[in-house]
Amino acid sequence: MHFVYIIQSLKDGSYYTGITEDVQKRLSEHNSGISKYSSTKRPYQLMWYCTFQDKKKAFAFEKYLKQGSGFAFARKHLV
Repeated sequence: MHFVYIIQSLKDGSYYTGITEDVQKRLSEHNSGISKYSSTKRPYQLMWYCTFQDKKKAFAFEKYLKQGSGFAFARKHLV
């Protein structure tokens, strides 16, 4: 199983979208500072996630959410 997730920084309210095989473990990594990109904005809370069986579809959806209309869709409908 593959998960596309959106977390929100409790520090500044910004969002981070990612993909993982274990949502809780990944959230712990973000909150512990292991993930360098997101370490300065921790702590985070999980706002939304979706499950995919197909890895390619999960990556495609994550990519969509990080671009133009997908970014707007996520902010309007998912979080």
